[in-house]
Amino acid sequence: MEHEEQMKRWRLILGEDSEERFSGMNGGSPVSLTEEQALMDSALAAIYNRAEQGGFGPGGQGAGRGPSNPQITRWLGDVRSLFDKDLVTIVQSDAMERCGLKQLIFEPELLENLEPDVNLASTILMLKDQIPKRSKESVRGFIQKIVEEINKLLENDIRRAVTAAINRRQHSPIPSAAALDFRYTIRRNLKNFNPELGTIVPERFYFFDRTTTTAANKWTVILDVDQSGSMGVSVIYSSIMSCILASMASLKTRIVAFDTNIVDLTEKSDDPVDLLFGFQLGGGTDIDKSVAYCQQFVENPSKTIFFLITDLEEGGNRAALLRRLGELKESGVTVICLLAIADGGKPYYDAQMAGKVAALGIPCFACNPEMLPQLLERAFKGQDLNAFRKEFEKRKEHK
Repeated sequence: MEHEEQMKRWRLILGEDSEERFSGMNGGSPVSLTEEQALMDSALAAIYNRAEQGGFGPGGQGAGRGPSNPQITRWLGDVRSLFDKDLVTIVQSDAMERCGLKQLIFEPELLENLEPDVNLASTILMLKDQIPKRSKESVRGFIQKIVEEINKLLENDIRRAVTAAINRRQHSPIPSAAALDFRYTIRRNLKNFNPELGTIVPERFYFFDRTTTTAANKWTVILDVDQSGSMGVSVIYSSIMSCILASMASLKTRIVAFDTNIVDLTEKSDDPVDLLFGFQLGGGTDIDKSVAYCQQFVENPSKTIFFLITDLEEGGNRAALLRRLGELKESGVTVICLLAIADGGKPYYDAQMAGKVAALGIPCFACNPEMLPQLLERAFKGQDLNAFRKEFEKRKEHK
């Protein structure tokens, strides 16, 4: 039975063209696929065996004219019901690339059946100026699904990280139930544990000092985001992080997009979807020019975190960029370079330039988005980010 199942799996992987060889291995009998496996075979053949009758794209039925929308919609429904979510996104991506379906991704019926995928979302954003009027709401709905998924992944951890770092530095003598620092109060009163009651009897309670969130004491976070063509996935994560931070009263958040021009998108940070549509993916890169623009927002260097989110493919003055970043760091600003994430979460950046930036003592992180809350917490607490980067890289090596 195990041998038979293995043959069926290999038959699915290799496609219908391998049927004759498998029959020879099976005593002349064809490999008998289950009903579900037959559906899988048909769905995969539409992409990977384009010569098959009825397959999508050139070589299939109606070659040169493309498939009808109902046919694709049914196919997408089959794929989503037959395969795990991770496999669905891979098959969708292959369908777009191999079968020329990109021109159809703005069809409302098709978008409703696509599995949310950050790489596909970045492709849509790059082509957003070509979206027909009839599809705009469907496109927004698809992007909204991506935003909601990433928001679930990051929001609570980012809020916790920022709150843990900022609101717990000072304590107030003024009691307030809402401001009670439970963790610190318990830690300071552990010596007062009462065995008979089985609990701690506090001698003193500690409260957060709410004055730390006044305008004069607020932290400033500046996100300077490269919007050149290779930055699609990074732009999506950066936008969502920006909106989460902008919604926190204890922070002043600014978000700037750049290629060879600069666009200040801070006013759009109420809505991550609006913010994403404010980016113009594509074009050249002048990082130095954008960093110079952002310098005007540094009011209190010791309470400013500057994120440069880029692939470091500088098309402007590299020496001037390095000098400017060095000046920011020397002034007391916490400068962090988040390197571009390409398809599949792999980092993509100019390694030589990253080495020069790192030589200034500025940490360059090629990290997955799940690491952002930890990175933020350490930055607000003033911890050694280069040590954190080394720790992160060691963990990656051991995986």
